[in-house]
Amino acid sequence: MSSVVDRLRAAGCVFAEQEAQLLLAEAGSPAQLERMVSRRVEGLPLEVVLGWVRFCGLRIAVEPGVFVPRRRTQLLAQQAVALTHPGSVVVDLCCGSAAVAAVVADSVTDTQVHAADIDAAAVRCARRNLPGGRVHQGDLFEPLPGALRGQVEVVVCNAPYVPSGQVAMLPPEAREHEPLVALDGGPDGLAVQRRVVASAAQWLAPGGHLLIESTRRQAETLAGLFTAAGLTVRVTTDPGAGATVVIGSRRASQGGPHDPREA
Repeated sequence: MSSVVDRLRAAGCVFAEQEAQLLLAEAGSPAQLERMVSRRVEGLPLEVVLGWVRFCGLRIAVEPGVFVPRRRTQLLAQQAVALTHPGSVVVDLCCGSAAVAAVVADSVTDTQVHAADIDAAAVRCARRNLPGGRVHQGDLFEPLPGALRGQVEVVVCNAPYVPSGQVAMLPPEAREHEPLVALDGGPDGLAVQRRVVASAAQWLAPGGHLLIESTRRQAETLAGLFTAAGLTVRVTTDPGAGATVVIGSRRASQGGPHDPREA
């Protein structure tokens, strides 16, 4: 144990003792432990070395080249669960490992949970965490079954929101081992979010909700986009986790873009 801690600490791992305990518990043999410690010392994220991350009480599988769910995203999952009821249709966009989708499916019975991501590695990983054939590969809403249009009660989205100019300042674990498409959010970090908000009304059921994770600095701009799209908006935060979620709700009587009342 002490030699593992020493190697991890020398490599710059701040929580070397805790990491060593996790690696020792996961390793099935001394040879496997050595491989795992070596990979961690080389800079591979701990969660990828272990092959899983604890998220909202669930053990979520993660793989190399897939975005690792952060603690702050638990607020997004918790808010999604609070707005989901049995029988709801829920969509997790830019799902990565589908951690949020998995929490909703585990927490609320009889839900129809779909997840989508543009990255093939993320989709492969997401299918491990959300079995049942409802993980789709493609750009945002595009790969979803057309029958879901206007039927979705909850859309959650943890799209990349790091401004392009700040990606180089991310910790090496992120910028060297996670896909750029999961980190780079464009000039102001909201390029993907604008597209999600612009299309959401076509997919939300009356009274449905759109939830997007952001930074506190971006929340005001994002809330303005929600309002412009006709959604009633509120912002919720968890300062301890550094988490911010912008929530937009479609009015129960609000007609969608294909509603005949708008013809």
